[in-house]
Parts: sequence; C-alpha cells; structure tokens
Amino acid sequence: MASRQLFFLVPLIILLSLFISSSHSSSAEDPVVSSASASQKVDLSLYYETLCPYCANFVVNHLVKLFQTQIISIVNLRLVPWGNANLYSNGSIVCQHGKDECLLNTVDACAIDVWPDVNTHFRLIYCIERLADDGKLNEWKSCFQKSGLPLKPVEDCYNGGRGIQLDRQYGEETARLNPPHEYVPWVVVNNKPLLDDYERYLSYVCKAYKGSALPNACKSLQFNINSSEKADQIQQVCHPVGAKNLTSPPEA
Repeated sequence: MASRQLFFLVPLIILLSLFISSSHSSSAEDPVVSSASASQKVDLSLYYETLCPYCANFVVNHLVKLFQTQIISIVNLRLVPWGNANLYSNGSIVCQHGKDECLLNTVDACAIDVWPDVNTHFRLIYCIERLADDGKLNEWKSCFQKSGLPLKPVEDCYNGGRGIQLDRQYGEETARLNPPHEYVPWVVVNNKPLLDDYERYLSYVCKAYKGSALPNACKSLQFNINSSEKADQIQQVCHPVGAKNLTSPPEA
C-alpha cells in the first residue's frame, strides 16, 4: 500500500515543482515569457466533464505537458468543467456520469474561481483527474493537502450558492459554442475546435503563436497538422446522452 501511495505522490510532487518553477520563470528576466504579451498569447480552452475517462486521460497525460514544457508561457488556458451536463428549466442539473460528476464539476469550478491563477487551480484539478483515472474517486479531498491548498474556500463556494452559479455560467458558455461541441474532451485553439485531433493540441498552439520568441519546446513539435496521419487518428471521447459510444448510461 505504501508503495502505491508513493507511486502516486512522486509525479504529483514533480508536477508541483514544475508549477513553482513556472511561477519563478514568469519574471521579467525570462525572455520567452516576457515577450508573450497578453495580446500575443494563444487562447486554449478545454471543455470537459470530470468523470469522462477520456477527459481524465487528456488532463493527466497530455494537458499537463503544457506546464512541463513551459509552453504555458504563451497560452491563455481556460478550463470549462461542464461537458455533456444538462441544465433544465426547473434549475436542476443532470450530469452524464451521475451525481459524483456534478459534485466534482462544481469543485473544479469553485477551485478556478477561488484561485484564478492557472498554475494553482490546475495542479488541484490534475490531482482530482488523476484519482478519477486511477479509480480512486473517493479520495478526491486528499488533493487539497497534496496540492498545498485549503479545502475550506472550495467548500464555502460549493455550499454557499456560488458553485451552482458557476455551473450555470459554464453551462451557458458551453451551449454558446459555435460550432457546438459534439463530445468531450472538446479542445479549442483560438476559437477553432481541434475535433478528434485534440491530443496534438501543442502543435496547434505553437503554430498559432505569433510572438517573436518561440519556446524551445515548440521547435521540436510536428507542425504538419493536416497530414494523412490525422485522418486515421480517431480519439476516444464521451458523446452527449442519446448519442453513440456513451461511457455510462444516463442516471435514472
């Protein structure tokens, strides 16, 4: 048991150190970060739901590379935790993977609201998604201690009504997507969805960046994003309720 816990903690500690390093590298002395002004940064948005296994896989194994490679320095990253949930006229919300997903969607929404800095809220969301990916959902509260963040502000957000307000805002934003999202994870770069090529989002980000100093990590990426390889690469996704390939039936 101790070895399993250590296996989980080591990558999280490494990730935490990367966030600290990223924070330190964001000083005016860093030529890459300082050259990426707000107007030059690439907008990257992830529309997701917390218990879709493919969303968890994307966050844990792919989106984290944005921080590991320091490409985050040229990106405005937005996480939108709603996915395929439905908001009904009576105000109730039904999530594709049940009440636990609704809970964690709201926890993520509150974390983003409480800690707007992406380096802070992402490390918590990463931890929660890693637990979901490992089938350890009931341990999600441990992510606050592991991430060095207090639980109480998120509990207050969840219990005080702010959480449901955030849920509805994210639901409305997702509903306004043009073109509409077809599944999750739904990854958008500068308002253009990547569809089933979402795992190669870093190549799209680097190609879209128009700043003068391209991060070193971008130089080794494959920019041929319209190759025949893409046509044969169908990613696993969670479709909305009523569509094919659902990962779980809608809750009764």
